[in-house]
Amino acid sequence: MKTRAIIFDLDGVLVFTDKFHYKAWKKIADKKDIYFDETINDRLRGVSRMESLDIILEKYNGTLTDEEKNALADEKNKFYKEYLKELTPTDVTDDVRATLKELKEKGYLIAIGSSSKNAKYILEKVELFKEFDAISDGNNIVNTKPDPEVFLMAAEYLGVPAGECAVVEDAWAGIDAALAAGMIAFGIGSAADYDKCDYTIEKLGDMMKILDWF
Repeated sequence: MKTRAIIFDLDGVLVFTDKFHYKAWKKIADKKDIYFDETINDRLRGVSRMESLDIILEKYNGTLTDEEKNALADEKNKFYKEYLKELTPTDVTDDVRATLKELKEKGYLIAIGSSSKNAKYILEKVELFKEFDAISDGNNIVNTKPDPEVFLMAAEYLGVPAGECAVVEDAWAGIDAALAAGMIAFGIGSAADYDKCDYTIEKLGDMMKILDWF
């Protein structure tokens, strides 16, 4: 079946905001005197804000109410959004912009499938918002990756069957979500060594050679 649409995760695939997530979570961890480093931060890839907080709290010597957890998650997001103000169009590589342009020229529909509730804001900051035919993000889903909901919603917004979509992801949870949706899974970055990927790529442009085979 011909692939008609490509769905992209955002963070770590098109734009790299990991450093901002790390700095924001580190502020929260330091405030609660919790050990937090980049290895723990790697476990947060592709999961929701509240699930990320639960991972961080594994090293917390105490208990928190749901209200206290929600307050911490909101505070983290406030810090993160402050850091996001530093983003500019120069934070998107030439490879990313050229690949999106080529996909459109070849007639592919393109969408965002991200668990982030800040996806639209990030896209606006780096001037990518208008490039996409649909955006599915943390604001329109109940279940986060590895649940396939965010990708299935993106396919629905595009009006394309899931079996005619491919996903580009940098997180193992995202690869699992793509496969659960019945989509082709391209692994890049941290997901490139995941043996469940259908294809792995070093940079976004490498995907074009593979799509030409389909």
